[in-house]
Amino acid sequence: MQVRLWDTNLKVRLIGEGLYNMLFWMYFPFITVYFSEALGSGMAGLLMTVPPIFSMFGSLLGGALTDRLGRRPVMLMGASLQTLMFVMFAVSPSPWMDYAAFIGIGIGGAIYRPASSAMVADLVPAQSLREVFATFTTANNIGAVLGPALGAIFFFHYRQELLWTCAGVLLVYFIAIYFMVHETLPNSAKGTTIKMTGVFKEQWKGYGIIFRDKVFLVYILAGICALIPIMQLDLYLPVFVINHVPTQALFTWNGSPLMLSSKEVFGWLVGFNGLLFVLFVLPVTKWFGKWKERNVFILSSLLSGFGTFFVGLNTNIWYLFFITIIFTFGEMVRSPVTQSFISRYAPDHARGQYMGADSLQYTIGKFLAPLMVFLSGWVPPMGVFSIILAFALISILLYVLLFRMYEEQPALE
Repeated sequence: MQVRLWDTNLKVRLIGEGLYNMLFWMYFPFITVYFSEALGSGMAGLLMTVPPIFSMFGSLLGGALTDRLGRRPVMLMGASLQTLMFVMFAVSPSPWMDYAAFIGIGIGGAIYRPASSAMVADLVPAQSLREVFATFTTANNIGAVLGPALGAIFFFHYRQELLWTCAGVLLVYFIAIYFMVHETLPNSAKGTTIKMTGVFKEQWKGYGIIFRDKVFLVYILAGICALIPIMQLDLYLPVFVINHVPTQALFTWNGSPLMLSSKEVFGWLVGFNGLLFVLFVLPVTKWFGKWKERNVFILSSLLSGFGTFFVGLNTNIWYLFFITIIFTFGEMVRSPVTQSFISRYAPDHARGQYMGADSLQYTIGKFLAPLMVFLSGWVPPMGVFSIILAFALISILLYVLLFRMYEEQPALE
C-alpha cells in the first residue's frame, strides 16, 4: 500500500509524528541521566518507575474516550496536553517541576496513542496493516539515527531551546489535526452518548469485559515479559555501557584513532539501532509477511532476549555493534505484528478500548523494566542480563499458550 495512495489522515499523522519523534530522541535517552544528576541516581531510578503508572491510566482513559468521543477529539486532547507540558518543562525553575512536566508529556502521549492506532485500523484493510504500521515505525525511527548524537549536545547545553521547539512542533501538529484530519469512528460505535460524570464508571465496566477475555490477558502478560528486554536499550544498557565499556578506538585512519568515550559508544549504539530500523523495518515486514503471528512473536523474544544477554559477554565496540543488530531485529520484527494482531482481534465497536488496554503491556513493561537498573546496584551485570533473558523465555512460553487458546482468524467475530 503506497504512501501516495493513503488517506489524508494517515499522511498528516506520518509527517507530524515523524517530526515529533525526531525531537523526542533528542531528549528521551538522556532524561534518566538528567534526573540522576539533579536528584541522585537512587531517587531517579525510583522516580522513573512512576510515569508509566500515570501513562497506564492515560491509555485506558484515551481508549475509552476514543470509542465515545471519536478518534480526532482524543488525538487533539493528547497533542494539546503534550504541547502545554513541553512549555511547562521549558519554563520550569526546578527539577521537580521538570519531573511533573515529564509525567504530563507521558500522559498526553498515552491519551493520544489509542486513538491514533484505532484511526489506522479504521482506514486500512487488514491485509495491509503490517505494512502501514511498519511505515509509521520507519518514520518514527528516522529521528533515532541522529537524535541521540544531537541530543547529547542540545539537551544539556540548549535544553530550553529544544523544549520550545518540541512545543512548537506539537502546536503545528495540533493545528494540522484540527483542520486536515477527519473523524473515522465506525458507524457501529456512533450514537453512544457520554456524560463526563459517568465516563469512569462506563470505562471500567468496558475494561472489565475486556479483562475477562482470557486470550487477551495472556497476550498482555506475554507482551510485558517480551518488552522488558527490548526496553533495556534506554534503561540498563546505558548504565552498563557507561560503567563497564572502556574508552576505545572506533577505527584508525592514517595512524590516528577515532577514540570514543563510554558515553559516546552508547550514543553510537543507539544511533545504529535507529539506522537499522529506518533501513530494514519495511523489508523485514515484507520478509516475514507470510509468517504466522505466533512464530514472529517467538522469534522476536528469542532475538531480543539472547541479544540483550550477549551484550554482557564482551565490551569491544564492534562486538557491541554486532549484538545490536541481533536485539534490534528482535524488536523490529515484533512491532508491526503486535499492532496488526490487536487491530484484527478487537471488535469494531470497542477498538479504541482494546487499543488502550493493549498499551498496558508497554506501560507495565516501562514500570518493571527500570527495576533492572535498581537491581544493578546489588547484582553483577551477568546476573542482571540473566534476569532479562528469563523474562524473554517466559514470554515465549506465554505466546505458545496464547496461540493454543486462539487460532489465527482474519478478524474477531
